[in-house]
Amino acid sequence: MSGVLPGLALSGEPIAFTPTRAAGLQRLERFAARTGRHYANTRNYDFGAERRTNVSALSPWIRHRLITEEEVLIRVLASHRLGQAEKFVQEVFWRTYFKGFLEQRPSVWSMYQFELVKSYQALESDPSLQLTYSQAVSGATGIDCFDHWATELIRTGYLHNHARMWMASIWIFTLRLPWELGADFFLRHLLDGDPASNTLSWRWVAGLHTKDKTYLARPENIEKYTNGRFSPTGLARVADPLIEAADHPRRPIAPCNASPSGPYLLLLTEEDLCSYDIMPHEPAGVLGLLATHGRSPQPIGEAAQRFAKDALRGILASTDVQPQSADDWSVPILAAAQRIGVRTVATAYPPIGPVRARLDRAESKLVEAGVLLHRVRRNLDSIAWPYADAGFFKLKTKIPTILANLNLLR
Repeated sequence: MSGVLPGLALSGEPIAFTPTRAAGLQRLERFAARTGRHYANTRNYDFGAERRTNVSALSPWIRHRLITEEEVLIRVLASHRLGQAEKFVQEVFWRTYFKGFLEQRPSVWSMYQFELVKSYQALESDPSLQLTYSQAVSGATGIDCFDHWATELIRTGYLHNHARMWMASIWIFTLRLPWELGADFFLRHLLDGDPASNTLSWRWVAGLHTKDKTYLARPENIEKYTNGRFSPTGLARVADPLIEAADHPRRPIAPCNASPSGPYLLLLTEEDLCSYDIMPHEPAGVLGLLATHGRSPQPIGEAAQRFAKDALRGILASTDVQPQSADDWSVPILAAAQRIGVRTVATAYPPIGPVRARLDRAESKLVEAGVLLHRVRRNLDSIAWPYADAGFFKLKTKIPTILANLNLLR
């Protein structure tokens, strides 16, 4: 088959996405040696769920910061010089870029949510659209690769990045479905479902993020980079960019707070489960809140729900606290603060998304009750986000400077 990559061992086993910090660190340790030439040469190949030896698959742990980007960079740069691991290091910074970009253009997220509701309403009144959508999310389109990936996504909560791009392209340009519904399908099922990375990646494929630049899924490309596993027919031959009337003006990055100086309640969320390490001292108490259900107006996939909840539960294991879910976060926050007798709450700075929305809505009630909320941002984000105001290239050129500022270069 023309797609076969000569000389590459295809042995492997499925990755067990165990939602613990120990499992994430173990995966990082196992893959660190491959982040140089091996990764650069093979990263674009999707060999299937059984053969993830060519990609790190660290994104579920990094997304929830069970392990942090900085920890990943430290370990990789201990094994390779920056030039040797350049491609892998850039992939780590893509997540940082997406976060920083959405911070500066929050209307992208709010408009996506608004259009998503409209798209679901359209399904109710359009039987043809409903049929195509149902076939897509159940893996019954007749496009073998797309159907395989849809099933794999639901079953495992993970897809190779190239498969995500192909699926998004087929969804938009071949199936002619609203991109917002596809982005929501991903966000509901991905273990690493992230508002910034997911939304902006779909917009990039559609030609909305980088204006007029789309991504077209080509049969020959799919055949080559799936090592001949798929050779789809009937795919769109052109990918005309989508157009939106709205503008998304750049906003200043929201300020963060200094670390608390006195006793405080530590609020742990699915955005940053290692936030103990950016606090100045031990908290007087801990509260764990989940906003996973806020990703979508539809039910969240079982695998994604379980990963986030079990990850938070594991971090809280040494306490008598259990993860909670609530729409009004002021209620559990005030109750916990009163219980331990503090008037300060500290949490890792939440980027745009469901956690941020709940904290924003709760903060005025906290202030009324005399409780101060500290949002503490990581140094990596504070240094890198300002460079994420346009395309990725600007941030990419600053990677050596950012690493030097963080004292990560040898």
